[in-house]
Amino acid sequence: MRKFFGTDGVRGTANIYPMTADMALRIGAAVGRYFRRETGGVHRVVIGKDTRLSGYMFENALTAGLTSTGMNVLLLGPVPTPAVGLMTRSMRADLGVMISASHNPAQDNGIKFFGPDGFKLSDQAEAEIEALIETGVEPAQAQNIGHAKRIDDARFRYGERVKSSLPRGIRLDGLKVVLDCANGAAHRTAPEVLWELGADVVPLGVAPNGNNINLGCGSTQPEAAAAAVVAHGADVGICLDGDADRVIMIDETGQVADGDQLMALLASRWAEAGSLTGKTLVATVMSNLGLERHLASQGLRLERTAVGDRYVVERMRAGGFNLGGEQSGHIVMSDHATTGDGLMAGLHMLAAMVETGRKASDLLTQFTPVPQLLQNLRFAEGKAPLEAASVQTAIKSAEVALAGKGRLLIRKSGTEALIRVMAECEDETLLNTVVGEVAAAVEAAAD
Repeated sequence: MRKFFGTDGVRGTANIYPMTADMALRIGAAVGRYFRRETGGVHRVVIGKDTRLSGYMFENALTAGLTSTGMNVLLLGPVPTPAVGLMTRSMRADLGVMISASHNPAQDNGIKFFGPDGFKLSDQAEAEIEALIETGVEPAQAQNIGHAKRIDDARFRYGERVKSSLPRGIRLDGLKVVLDCANGAAHRTAPEVLWELGADVVPLGVAPNGNNINLGCGSTQPEAAAAAVVAHGADVGICLDGDADRVIMIDETGQVADGDQLMALLASRWAEAGSLTGKTLVATVMSNLGLERHLASQGLRLERTAVGDRYVVERMRAGGFNLGGEQSGHIVMSDHATTGDGLMAGLHMLAAMVETGRKASDLLTQFTPVPQLLQNLRFAEGKAPLEAASVQTAIKSAEVALAGKGRLLIRKSGTEALIRVMAECEDETLLNTVVGEVAAAVEAAAD
């Protein structure tokens, strides 16, 4: 069992354990010792961050911990999470670090890691690093302390890589795009990339101040972008989250489309072109049943994993599949990236519009979703509501009621103090009843 690592690295409220400067220093030293090769040579780590105020503190603390073990640190500044995966691999680094709490509010922050291959770490590696955090590590001798250097062109390198994922010759001339960057890591890169490809860009969320990341904007709050699409007569809207590893699309009518619809579009297009390996899309247990049925009707397969884009990637790598993602908007195209990339996925949606000449509303309505209801329920530290007998009884009753009619999914968030209660069922009355009863039991146990 991992103590500090959740679904996607270490995450929490800044300056509250475990997200403190002291803890970041210890984490840096532990992960530096874990990845430092003992065979000689240069030891290198790249560090990126989003636009949170606390990012400065964690960047400095991690740098101190890493250099204390002999790692040389390359500081990328504010860049999307997928840029860290890319730069880790392209710069032949031993390790990549991203300082971000993704879609969480500004007071939160997190630290996630990429191995030398540019992919996120396994559960086993995280458990071994945790052991080093708790026991401490021996620092390098004075003459072997690492140094730090800023890399000024990281976002440009990433932008070029994203553009190169599109078919040669694709231009976005004539497309008006509302682009919401969530006041986050892609606030400069994403508008530059779309403009360079010829799009008429209406930018939102491009004025970060350290405290407004994801605030009333971005993939988790797309209402402002949807209104802007209608107000500006735009062809499409793209909403990124704070670290730009997820995307939510908006059609020309202001209708929001989640990651399931975008994955369905990409899977169909890739299958038609003969480039969808194994005729399989990898997604999590949260993806809608309608997506699974839609793929099956085309002779394609959906493989489900635990929640978390790194579990999607692990299955993709194990099975040799090249397309996967999450309903929340993580879209992983492993031919081009090592993790979810919101900007890249958004560009491939725009390319589909250009190549087909069809409106966003046509392309983003690939299937009719089975009615799905999700409730997120907070619980206090020290509470374990899912272990309560009353909650277990409510879950069993809900499963009996849904048998043969739908499905129920109960899970604890790996990044926040939340219990997620989700169900799918064609009978919306039954759907509301079972979710309501389970949610009520969880809330009672969480008090």
